[in-house]
Amino acid sequence: MSTDQKTSYLDVKNVIRRRIHDTVWEPGSLMPGEVELSQEFGCARATVNRALRELAQDGMIERKRKAGTRIKSAPTRHAKFVIPRIREEIERMGFDYRYALIERKEKTIPDWLCARIGGKAGEDVLHLRCMHYAGSRAFQYEDRWINLVSAPKARAQTFQDINPNEWLIREVPFSDGEVILSTVNADQIMSEMLNVSLGAALFTLERITWLKDMPMTFAKLYFHAGYQMTTRL
Repeated sequence: MSTDQKTSYLDVKNVIRRRIHDTVWEPGSLMPGEVELSQEFGCARATVNRALRELAQDGMIERKRKAGTRIKSAPTRHAKFVIPRIREEIERMGFDYRYALIERKEKTIPDWLCARIGGKAGEDVLHLRCMHYAGSRAFQYEDRWINLVSAPKARAQTFQDINPNEWLIREVPFSDGEVILSTVNADQIMSEMLNVSLGAALFTLERITWLKDMPMTFAKLYFHAGYQMTTRL
């Protein structure tokens, strides 16, 4: 059995986390290097590197090239979002779910989207506009773009019988995402889709996903005012 099988990155991560909590290493202090830690834990340097990378993502340590790794004086708390499946969200509320595709068009990526997601000029994208209903009531208006270079299977999908949310969760992996929450006043299209008055306040969720450095999707989701989303720190 190799040393990596004996000591996993989670083992290393948990020990380091306990030492930080117990102030074995003081806030702001410099941690031992990867080589020293790999010797201590009897594992490969790559195992230690992964543990430290996740601790940095958790906001507990700060890593700088050539400057080493330090314990953060004030650990950063990260909110964790669970991307809901719209069908399950509506059914949990006790309503029947219904989906309708409004528009499906293949286009060359527009300049504004290219700049927003880090795409490349000339790439093909799929633009989808959809509605999701809770019973007879409009629940969510979805305006979504899918990069056909990184998700080519979407080109063959009509999205008549399956909504983009469910299809993407099933078919397209992603490694990174960005979520922006905001409010917007309903324009003519949103007013008609969500059956609200022109200018009504709407809750908006804007989401981008990437697979490593490759942009996958960009979506803007519009809800009635009063929609709630829960996250954990």
